[in-house]
Amino acid sequence: MKRYLIAVLLMIFIQQVFGRQDQQDNLVKNDSIIVEFGRSGKLVVVIDNPEDFERLKQMNINQIIQELDLPSPEKDGVQTVVEVKYKDGKREIFRIYEDGTETEVSFGRYRLIVDESGSKTKVKMESSPKEKKDPSFRTFFNADLGINNYFEDGGIPGPGASYAVKGWGSWNVGLNWMASQKLNEGLYWDFGLGVQWYNFKFENARIQAQRSESGVDFVNRTDVEGFKSKVSASYMTALTMLKYDFGKKNGKGREGLRVGIGPYAGYRLGGRSKFVYRELGGSPRKKEKEPAGAYLSNFRYGLRGEVGFRSVTFFTTYDFNPLFHKDVQPSVSPISFGLVF
Repeated sequence: MKRYLIAVLLMIFIQQVFGRQDQQDNLVKNDSIIVEFGRSGKLVVVIDNPEDFERLKQMNINQIIQELDLPSPEKDGVQTVVEVKYKDGKREIFRIYEDGTETEVSFGRYRLIVDESGSKTKVKMESSPKEKKDPSFRTFFNADLGINNYFEDGGIPGPGASYAVKGWGSWNVGLNWMASQKLNEGLYWDFGLGVQWYNFKFENARIQAQRSESGVDFVNRTDVEGFKSKVSASYMTALTMLKYDFGKKNGKGREGLRVGIGPYAGYRLGGRSKFVYRELGGSPRKKEKEPAGAYLSNFRYGLRGEVGFRSVTFFTTYDFNPLFHKDVQPSVSPISFGLVF
């Protein structure tokens, strides 16, 4: 009785969930081979054309199990595996476990369980989460949020330099449209276009960047009480990176380490200096803003690196060109690091 019930449920299950109508045409059983091994092992192979029989003779048992993608049994009982091939070349694997009063039918991510241990037969259907396939090509948006500083002569300018900047407040913000091409399992080529905003907040709030005949002067405003002083710039930037995902390479999804590196180049869209102060005698806060394009570099180019694990990704960028024009002092090259969202 149980076998008839399973057969009926299986047919309904297939028709309702997957809508296959051509299974009977593809299960033409012209011949079969039965191989018995061990105390209870039995392998039944159905052959429907001579070409399949010749191919079968060249295969070993390990190759058959590998092609059918059979998992190792996790419990005692009888396991029956049926492979259904369709006219379009696709195939589906049905697995049936029979262990006493319980029978389990698995198909893809669905599982049908028949329990006859009680006075009434219980039927339960379960499904595992749909497996997310890794597309060969995809597009997406991401955002960078980090902090800026710069290098001068191989080091970061100390507090004694008038143009020294503080990390907190020197924000780096980027919005990027990205595309990713899968080259191999775990290996990707990313390229994209974005806009980045550089902010360099001076350590000394009384220092104001002003245009001068030499390009830029960092003036110590002792005549006022300074609250904030910075130079900012925005760039349209194109970038490309090679990325390697150890998690996807090893079949662990985002559970592995991700690394990436590649060059970028950008063109300046705007730039300005901002100085916030109050008169020494007392007054509301005032702001002075002026364009900084006369002394900021119009082009930027450099190298970007990324390191990620699970849902967290860190980035760092280093500009090979100076922040200011090459004939303007100081000669400092921006560096940024932060998180990718």
